[in-house]
Amino acid sequence: MDVSHLLDELNEAQREAVTTRSQHTLVLAGAGSGKTRVLIHRLAWLIQVEHVSPLSILAVTFTNKAAGEMRERAQDLLRVSARSMWIGTFHGIAHRILRMHWEEAGLPENFQILDSDDQHRILRRLIKEEGLDEAQWPARQAQWYINARKDEGQRPQSIEDMNNPMTAQWVRIYELYQAYCDRAGLVDFAELLLRAHELWLNDPALLDHYQRRLSHLLVDEFQDTNSIQYAWIRMLAGDNGSVLVVGDDDQSIYGWRGAQVENVRHFSRDFAGVQTIKLEQNYRSTGTILEAANAVIANNEERMGKKLWTADDKGAPIRLYAAFNEQDEARFVVEQVEQWLTKGRRADEVAIVYRTTAQSRLFEEYLLRASIAYRVYGGQRFFERAEIRDALAYLRLIQNPNDDAAMERVINTPARGIGQKTLSILRLQARESSLPLWQAAQECARQNLLPARALGAVNGFIQLVTVMRERMQNWTLGNQVQGLIEESQLVSHYEKEPTEKMESRIENLRELVNAAEAFVIPAEDEEAGMTDLQSFLSHAALEAGETQGEAWDDCVQLMTLHSAKGLEFPMVFIVGMEDGLFPHQRSVTEAGGRLEEERRLCYVGITRAREHLCISHAEVRRMFGSESHCRPSRFLDEIPSELIEEIRPRMQVQRPWSSPKLPDYRKSSLGSDQDWPFRLGESVSHKKFGLGTVISFEGSGEHARVQVNFNRAGAKWLVLAYANLTST
Repeated sequence: MDVSHLLDELNEAQREAVTTRSQHTLVLAGAGSGKTRVLIHRLAWLIQVEHVSPLSILAVTFTNKAAGEMRERAQDLLRVSARSMWIGTFHGIAHRILRMHWEEAGLPENFQILDSDDQHRILRRLIKEEGLDEAQWPARQAQWYINARKDEGQRPQSIEDMNNPMTAQWVRIYELYQAYCDRAGLVDFAELLLRAHELWLNDPALLDHYQRRLSHLLVDEFQDTNSIQYAWIRMLAGDNGSVLVVGDDDQSIYGWRGAQVENVRHFSRDFAGVQTIKLEQNYRSTGTILEAANAVIANNEERMGKKLWTADDKGAPIRLYAAFNEQDEARFVVEQVEQWLTKGRRADEVAIVYRTTAQSRLFEEYLLRASIAYRVYGGQRFFERAEIRDALAYLRLIQNPNDDAAMERVINTPARGIGQKTLSILRLQARESSLPLWQAAQECARQNLLPARALGAVNGFIQLVTVMRERMQNWTLGNQVQGLIEESQLVSHYEKEPTEKMESRIENLRELVNAAEAFVIPAEDEEAGMTDLQSFLSHAALEAGETQGEAWDDCVQLMTLHSAKGLEFPMVFIVGMEDGLFPHQRSVTEAGGRLEEERRLCYVGITRAREHLCISHAEVRRMFGSESHCRPSRFLDEIPSELIEEIRPRMQVQRPWSSPKLPDYRKSSLGSDQDWPFRLGESVSHKKFGLGTVISFEGSGEHARVQVNFNRAGAKWLVLAYANLTST
């Protein structure tokens, strides 16, 4: 039989993986090494060469998109329909099995699948019915706890509380939830895998049937498997099944959601006679990019080891830009994007990649300013994020208590016992008396139109907003936002969510403070008599209202490093390469291999680039409302210097507080030979803010800005052309 179409396109290592005669095979596939091709060709080889029945092969991956691609490519290669094949995600395959064996699994025939929102709503109700304070026992945390236990294969009765009352209470909530789901015939996503595993565990005859039927297992993205998924594979393989797994321990970056990189190392221990094949030839990136990636990941100790290489050219050096602050970093990146576009390249060939979602704000701002279309891949624009909208709603309410939409959004955020029933009473009062909701609430409070508990909660909310309004009248905009976040207890509210999501939300709130601190009221808003807060809220609303590009549009891609996995671009910017930001501070202080996972994340980021890679870091970054000097990321020290082309900023600004001697002002890019009109440390006067001291400069042309620390108003950035500052 002619099998050339299965092998001709493959390199030596790929052919070895496709044609292996080993019962169990571990394919260590580096980034861009063609792992999906290997899986598809292995599937075709089994069918066409080894004459394995298509119905005897189980090919499993992690996303519906990947499963769909696998099915389509298998169909094209085999030239037969792949519809009946067992190709899908872990959850999809488990769902298929449970539908076929619902009775044996102890489920009703018409069982329903719960999505994440439905699961959350049920838990909220159960926690309330149990008489628990949701502030202490938040539904989101309960959801995370239950799903994590299921991923570990644990039912409530198998969890030891170790006489810990907190653990005992979470177990109790798990018991209530499980009983509710069982009564209602509901199955959440984590339950699908656990229930299928228990089905086989409790029914040896059925397990034997599937072990004989699905005799060849192909597993993609093996490094992302968790405990229950690994147990699933081991059980289904049994003693006689053949297993081929494809993964990359260097790209295991989802430890925070249960993925266990150890599964890659344990595979050879738990399966007999495993053949390990390494795919090291890369078909994506230049030699320089691969050398950098290899050098960084080599510093991880617990890895199976491989070294990426390419037959293509070495390519351009990695460009490294040391910005003096985050504003300069954003401006530089956007300028580079503009240059890319002037060369006739496409915007969708560019990705700006960062460690935390909060970092997107400035790049969004500068891209909008440059009229460059962009898309936040797999996420929302900064001002559209739930936590930001919550904070802005509080600010709107402080600015205008009669803003009904703002009041409805935050009256019970964080939870303060004002449910839909109470809100309905307030709405009815507002309609009948033709009053805004705020005034209707005050009227209800005066007339005791609410039950005692609800009345206390509404009065508490009214007092909170009133006190914030009074306190913040004379505060700077940055202090107003910071004060609002603290007084509203939004941080405490979001701290109850799972760690990764919680950290992201809090970082976004802190970035909102930074945005307020750096906000310069436009001249036209100031002339119109608007306050800083009014202007800022208008600015936020307008930016949120700008619709971002669709997936198919020609626009720059903004994304986190986690979202970037599996993608590739001709031009990649990795921004914010500073210790504490990337690697994240949490990974530096916590044990358990977190720093190694951050390094794997860096490896993933570097290997997203095909042709050009540009890395940037800031010498000074505003974090949590104050400026901090930053140390370049330790990962930069791990890249060989000969691979890097350093680009210095046009202007270096020394902060007065960092040097005993104030430097002279420097030539700027305001104009070809134009000097800054003020010296650092010089006393100046502003019509509105009074006396202050010049502490920084940045920008060029009409965007040139000066930072002044005013005696009364605090530090403010002002557009130089409109500031009308005078020396004193």
